[in-house]
Amino acid sequence: MTTQPSGRTREEGQIAVLVIGFVALALLLATVVMAASAVYLEHKKLLSLADGAALAAADSFMVGDIGTGSRPGPSLVDERVRSGAASYLSGTGASSHHDRLALAAGTGSESGGTAVVVLTAVAHPPVISFLLPEGILVEARSVARSSLTQ
Repeated sequence: MTTQPSGRTREEGQIAVLVIGFVALALLLATVVMAASAVYLEHKKLLSLADGAALAAADSFMVGDIGTGSRPGPSLVDERVRSGAASYLSGTGASSHHDRLALAAGTGSESGGTAVVVLTAVAHPPVISFLLPEGILVEARSVARSSLTQ
């Protein structure tokens, strides 16, 4: 270390640059964590909504749809699954809580009385929304099965 005539060393005051750098890094990290948490929470809300819509859609079979065979079971039709899920979504007012909420491709029925509901929505993370004005597309898929009991 060299000393100046006033008795001070040249390295004095350099810690401020380091502190400013670490504060900026900490704020950046906090922003990323907030954005990831917001997208995660939006996905969980959408998944819960998809679960409810799948349950409503699974109950959309008619008595005439019950198949024959060794063990009778319900059969679902794609149109009825989509309309059941759509009526559930409109009944809960979900579109007011999620941006661009929609039933996605893949919503329909599978064999064995299974209803599949795929929902999409857009998440808008806080703080960095000016970097992503369109938001982040989030998708949730839920499956529910109808069963007949005696």
